[in-house]
Amino acid sequence: MLENIKQIAQRIKELREISDMSVESMSKELKIDVDKYIEYESGDIDIPVSFLYEIAGKFNVELTVLLTGEEPKLQRFSVVKKDKGLSITRRKEYKYQDLAFNFMHKKSEIFLVTVDPENKEKTITKYAHVGQEFNYILEGQMKLFFKDQEIILNSGDSIYFDSGYEHAMIALGNTQLKFLAVIF
Repeated sequence: MLENIKQIAQRIKELREISDMSVESMSKELKIDVDKYIEYESGDIDIPVSFLYEIAGKFNVELTVLLTGEEPKLQRFSVVKKDKGLSITRRKEYKYQDLAFNFMHKKSEIFLVTVDPENKEKTITKYAHVGQEFNYILEGQMKLFFKDQEIILNSGDSIYFDSGYEHAMIALGNTQLKFLAVIF
């Protein structure tokens, strides 16, 4: 996994350098600490998907390009068979499958997210990213930490929110949580 993170970090660095931007101007534009940005670009730490999504938007590239180094190729439709989405392991709390990784010019990112019940509240790290997000609970029970609120969602429930506010999710009980996340 570390090698994969290093490759993604290198792609980010290359995009920044091609655009003739300094580390300082990038961190300011992305509203993150310079040291944190340097850590992401070094590939020595995990890079949140929300950060990658912002970088992709900033440089007008597909998220798939950052993740795999390859351009999506499909224009009319893209079928992803069960359990065949592009696996993304960015943080230990969440496992992502990109369900539209090979479709060009997407207007949203669509992920199947799995959260194991071992992720307890003491390990919660909230993230924020540009845009809006829709989550639909497929299995299990979710506790969504949104700003200073805690919202419980069950299978069949959904939430649409401004993802510019810090948020995080955990699985409640002893069952795995699976939800569909759409980021606009």
